Amino acid sequence: MIAWVELGRAMVPGDGAELRLLQRGGEFAILAGPTALMNSRMSGSEIALAEVACARLRGRKNCRVLIGGYGMGFTLRAALAGFGPDAAIVVAEIVPAILQWARGPMAALTAGCLDDPRVSLYEGDVGASIRAAPGRFDAILLDVDNGPDGLSRSGNERLYNRGGLEAARKALKPKGLLLVWSAAPDRAFTARLGYAGFKVEEITARAHKGRGGRTVIWVATK
Repeated sequence: MIAWVELGRAMVPGDGAELRLLQRGGEFAILAGPTALMNSRMSGSEIALAEVACARLRGRKNCRVLIGGYGMGFTLRAALAGFGPDAAIVVAEIVPAILQWARGPMAALTAGCLDDPRVSLYEGDVGASIRAAPGRFDAILLDVDNGPDGLSRSGNERLYNRGGLEAARKALKPKGLLLVWSAAPDRAFTARLGYAGFKVEEITARAHKGRGGRTVIWVATK
């Protein structure tokens, strides 16, 4: 059995947890304390987050997309594969070390996606990107923390409360999409999406090639 090797540590800005980057052979994992936030072998649901958005927006020209946060880049790479050359994708990542790891130890996994001309980076809170851009985006894809409950940073809960969801709705174009990834179902969050004025659909996605843990993707349409 190959042992895990720690490659780096980083603090989430504000009141957040300490993140650790681990590697075992060709496999990477990022942990917040003892909890695994992401693993390079379990990318299916992160890919699905982008694929659902691409499918729902197929045929729409000049799509403007916001992804928060970068993670290991699976959602971004799927979005680049699915959207056309006229798309523009903003990636908001609050932890600078995540992007440093993407260009450093995980460069082979990143596969140059951060250098695609359709991509621009915002190193900061995705909530600020949302509030600063009324009517700008065709889709907002949120894979922040493990879902609506703040785990690595308590401030993330502001994305998912009533005010945060209303701000996301304002940032979307007509019939725009808000997609939210979560490690587990949350009936209260489903209700909040409805109260914020979205038409809500809940999709189940698997962690690895149709197998592994089940995760939830909310597809909320303005």
